[in-house]
Amino acid sequence: MGDYRGVSELQETPPAAPDSPAGTAGREAPGAAGQPPVKPVLTAGAAKRANASVIGMIIALALSIATFLPIVLMNPSPKTDGYRPDINVSAVAQNAADVAGFTPAAPETGDTFRANYARWESGTGSGVPTWEVGYLTPKESFIGMVQTRQSNPTWLLQQVKSAPVTGSRNAGGRDWELRDTGKGEKSMVLADAAGTTVILTGSAQLDEFTVLAEAVVKDLEDKSGTAGTASSGSTADATVSPSPVPSP
Repeated sequence: MGDYRGVSELQETPPAAPDSPAGTAGREAPGAAGQPPVKPVLTAGAAKRANASVIGMIIALALSIATFLPIVLMNPSPKTDGYRPDINVSAVAQNAADVAGFTPAAPETGDTFRANYARWESGTGSGVPTWEVGYLTPKESFIGMVQTRQSNPTWLLQQVKSAPVTGSRNAGGRDWELRDTGKGEKSMVLADAAGTTVILTGSAQLDEFTVLAEAVVKDLEDKSGTAGTASSGSTADATVSPSPVPSP
């Protein structure tokens, strides 16, 4: 009986698996069942070095903020949509009239078109003195006005960026020559504007060109005294140019 029990116990006990990397990888160490994994603990020196790195980064960030903060505070962002120069086109045109030799156009556009420059150019480089005004349109586009009494074909082509004539457009009762580059830039040219040539050039839409062109014509006609002139034989004509008194 004693031998029988010894054989039974040997049969019930499974043979030990040979030690191998694959066999030991999936087995837990004796006494480790149900125990949480062991976490590595930093030594006092390693923890001190790690804290020193974090503190150094915080100090560097604080110094960077302290360096740039005064610059930001000294240059606050604008509270409006942007700087809009207050250009009095009429006043500048009156000053330019003495040297221009013609009446500079100062179209009245109200608050719809905003002038961002108005100047007299002596024409040192081109040989053509010009009166120039730049306008920002209601649709946030741009139209530049150039006026001169000494236009020539070469100068005109330069002003319209060599754009070909593509038609005409009536504005203010006058037919303006329409030129288009096909790349967004277009021009309207009035060759006989109170003895001068007026060119409007920019990327705005044609309806905005027309509004500004009408204002230009009205301004020039008002200044030359032709605005509101009635046809021949009317009371207005008789008032402006009365008939001579017949001799007795």
